[in-house]
Amino acid sequence: MSTAPKHSVKVSILSDEFTIRSDTPPEQTRAIAEYLDRVAREVMTSGHVVEANRAVVLAALRITAELFAERQGADDLSGTMKRLSDELRRLLPPAKR
Repeated sequence: MSTAPKHSVKVSILSDEFTIRSDTPPEQTRAIAEYLDRVAREVMTSGHVVEANRAVVLAALRITAELFAERQGADDLSGTMKRLSDELRRLLPPAKR
């Protein structure tokens, strides 16, 4: 059970107002909503989508693709760091491993 206080934040996405209630700090909630709004507007200005609900879904898919790419990058970096650490450990004298 979370003991963090719930925050209510009003945000606007494609001119629709939403009240979001969460444990997330209000500034972060606003930043997330602003990012979603910006990407949804980019989708709409591409000229291929005119319905707001479709634009938001496509924006969410684009943002999720960004998330997956970042996670893959973090996993790749973590693997590289582990391999380097293992290699360095091998080079250390036994008492220092």
